[in-house]
Amino acid sequence: MKKILQAIAKSNKFPIIILLILIIVFFSWRSPAFFTVENFLNVFRQISMIGICGIGMICVMLTGGIDLSVSSTITIVNIMCAYWMARSGISPLAAVVLSLLMTTLIGTFNGVLVAYGKLMPLISTLCMQNILKGLSYIISKGKPIFGFPVSYKILGQGYIGIFPIPVVIMVVLCILGALFLHRSFPGRFFYAVGGNEEASRLSGINTKRVKVLAYTVCGFFTGLAGVIWLSRVNSGQPTTGSGFEFDVISGIVLGGVSILGGSGDVLGAILGIIVIGLLNNGLVMVNLGEYYQLLVKGLVLLLAISLDSFKHNFKRKITLSSPAKELQG
Repeated sequence: MKKILQAIAKSNKFPIIILLILIIVFFSWRSPAFFTVENFLNVFRQISMIGICGIGMICVMLTGGIDLSVSSTITIVNIMCAYWMARSGISPLAAVVLSLLMTTLIGTFNGVLVAYGKLMPLISTLCMQNILKGLSYIISKGKPIFGFPVSYKILGQGYIGIFPIPVVIMVVLCILGALFLHRSFPGRFFYAVGGNEEASRLSGINTKRVKVLAYTVCGFFTGLAGVIWLSRVNSGQPTTGSGFEFDVISGIVLGGVSILGGSGDVLGAILGIIVIGLLNNGLVMVNLGEYYQLLVKGLVLLLAISLDSFKHNFKRKITLSSPAKELQG
């Protein structure tokens, strides 16, 4: 046990673990209902969609990019998947497959714009966010779409034992995502491109294809999060997913994934997302107003980005100072 604690203390996960403990202690003190198995299972169910989407976002951010269109991708999935089942009479399985194919292509298109079109990721995905949001309102005419098979609810509302199915899916995908990033060549290429794109290109890595792949993976995982979300709420609404990208980015940056690219992992990202989930849940349970919740969440994201920038600048200074010391020696 002592060795485990020492390993945690030496790892870069120590600050996020301390923050997680502080949040649990504080909200448990403020609300007796917070520290219960039922509430924790509810929190994990709520963050499962964020966690699944976050795996894809990690791939994008490791390459030095960002995808702000994930919120509207969630929206268009909710609208189209519901439309195909309720209005076109397509089976739930076929509707899910079509939805995942659609979001994967959206991700690929985002990657092509960034890699081959040389567009800034922030601007191109922001434009895509508005395009998808507009399409969602046009297709749904601003009204909810419902009336699809009851069996579809199982994906988002069912249980395996005491564990919600979305949580089980998130855990499995996190394990697969971690193996993909650390044990496969494409995963290692994400780190390489984000760490030094020019050096990666000169070493023979097709950096453009790597970026397209990262956005494609993000599109697929976002689509999967979207179909689970639709199953959970049982209604396709054009307002679904509003602000979703904020929680995803806040969580994974807080968990140590650098917004500048090249560093981070799935475990840290999931810990950060858990912090965001518990924070959202705790703020609601202590009856803090919506505007104050936005204020707190904004400060958390600002803190996370500031810490990431500080670590990046600190490492850069060490790297630059090392050659100087060698020359003086």
